[in-house]
Amino acid sequence: MDATRSELAASRFDELHAEAAEALAYAANSLRAVRDRYRIAHLEDVSRWQDLSDDFEYTEAERAAGGGAGGGPARDGDEMDPALAAEAGADDLRQRFLRLEVEQGRSDLGNHEAELARLELAIRNLEATWLFLGRGDSSLIAEPTLPSIATELQMRIVEAQEAERARLAQEVHDGPAQALSNAIFQVDFIDRVFESDPRMARTELRFLRELLRRELGDVRSFLTQLRPPVLDELGLDGAIVDAIATQAALSGLNIATELEAPTDGLNEATQTVVLRIVQEALQNVRKHADAAHVVVATSLSDTVWILEVRDDGRGFDTGAVAARGRRNFGLQFMRERAELVGASLEVMSRPDAGTVVRLAIPLTRKETE
Repeated sequence: MDATRSELAASRFDELHAEAAEALAYAANSLRAVRDRYRIAHLEDVSRWQDLSDDFEYTEAERAAGGGAGGGPARDGDEMDPALAAEAGADDLRQRFLRLEVEQGRSDLGNHEAELARLELAIRNLEATWLFLGRGDSSLIAEPTLPSIATELQMRIVEAQEAERARLAQEVHDGPAQALSNAIFQVDFIDRVFESDPRMARTELRFLRELLRRELGDVRSFLTQLRPPVLDELGLDGAIVDAIATQAALSGLNIATELEAPTDGLNEATQTVVLRIVQEALQNVRKHADAAHVVVATSLSDTVWILEVRDDGRGFDTGAVAARGRRNFGLQFMRERAELVGASLEVMSRPDAGTVVRLAIPLTRKETE
């Protein structure tokens, strides 16, 4: 009787295991089907954009060769027929609209490619989870000789690493990549007007120089995020001060420090998370807050180690942002990092009332002594 009962129990768990594996396989297959349809739609958009881009380049070449309305730009002392001038103005307006369509199309294609990358990441995660669920698989379990780490935490670490890569890819696409695309168009425009309107060419060159300088600052900021932190060399407080100096140099922000909490109670992983959150919070202030003053503060309250990044910028309605489901890679990045070390992250903000990013890390009594 006992053997029969054990066999029935084993059979029931086998069925549940098979059902879980089937659910994961179904989810992965469904997502692959969506991915394939998305890819087809994206390729169709690429084809349409390429046709539009070819039209734009062809008409630009015609204008450069003097084949447009009026036979090219008027020379000093020449008077263009009013009808031809009107036609040339209309052609110029149409060309500007065409340029805007090409630029917007390029941006949309970049967004589609980023979305495809996220779909691929989701599929890979489902596949990895399906394999992990398979009996005998130990790819997500620590080696016996290594310190014991919860499987869920290991999976979250992998997901956080992938999310950080996706975030950086999106940041690079929205920032330097888009700026370089705009710079190419600006160089083309300068080339066209260089001889006919030297004054405008010099003005556009100044704008282009400032654009490239700003984007170089962003690229250096990305490189700083990718390089190993300076925690070993400067300690956490020193690394925070170094991050503040970098952001202040890039933005001109007035950033004060109130680093009052001891850092020796935080382990290496936690200190890395604190530094990354400081860097990300300051990056958000520089990009979005339009703030005049920022304060980076640390404090110790009983058994909780607290980091706050406060600014007096424009703020935002946190409830409205959440209700619209708007993606915010920076906030997502900070929350994921906080969760990995068992900390909590809170963002407090109101329109025209600034923003406070608060990281709370619980400590044991031994760590506070």
